[in-house]
Amino acid sequence: MIVVDAVAKRFAPPSRSLRDALTRRPVQAGVAAVEQVSFSAADACITGLLGPNGAGKTTTLRMLAGLITPDAGRLSVDGIDVAARPREALARMGVLSDARGLYPRLSARENIVYYGALQGLGRDQAEARAELLADMLAFKPLLDRRTEGFSQGERMKIALARALVHDPANIVLDEPTNGLDVTATRSLRESLRFLRTAEGGSKCIVFSTHIMQEVERLCDHVVVVSGGRSVAAGTVDELLAQTGQTDFEEAFVRLAFETAEVREAPGEVLA
Repeated sequence: MIVVDAVAKRFAPPSRSLRDALTRRPVQAGVAAVEQVSFSAADACITGLLGPNGAGKTTTLRMLAGLITPDAGRLSVDGIDVAARPREALARMGVLSDARGLYPRLSARENIVYYGALQGLGRDQAEARAELLADMLAFKPLLDRRTEGFSQGERMKIALARALVHDPANIVLDEPTNGLDVTATRSLRESLRFLRTAEGGSKCIVFSTHIMQEVERLCDHVVVVSGGRSVAAGTVDELLAQTGQTDFEEAFVRLAFETAEVREAPGEVLA
């Protein structure tokens, strides 16, 4: 289980150059990438972070992965505090930020086995996991080919297998369908559905997206993020009922943008 409790992150402004100082250019303010995001993601459940570009989804997931230290709030993985015990928390997670970072001169198998070694697996155990994941994600013919020249969908499958090599209880994916064609997207979707079942390990899966169709087809629970804040949460049906809509796109627009407009209006205070 993953819990994100009121996290916030502000990035400092870039350092002023001598030219800026001499020309008396105004000091740039820092950027509040995340102001207050909270959600819980249960085991055997796919939780989607849905929001427009720049909403704070990626920054939130990077804090969850221990890549960025939050300014406020708390993140935990299976009860382990990410800030206090990052190595233990990361050992419980498989994180996929994108499909880049594969070693092009290594085969798909070698990429996966290498990451298995980094996660403390023995050679035989990592090899066995590579074979199992190649079957599960349907890339067996690619297993002993160099990853140089792989398509975006093929790279995504190898990157996902690499994230799953140590059989983590929690899976975190940042916009995993970006750049994938229809076939690769369907394959990834089926893989995630399998992973949340008892046969697939009853994984806790969190992924961010700005594609509403992905959320409708895949997510058990949805967290809407806008302007660095979590503004709504529930199932697709619950969010439709909350907004009085029958079309999920319209419901999302109301939740993500109309809520933000009310929050930012002068003199208005959200309850």
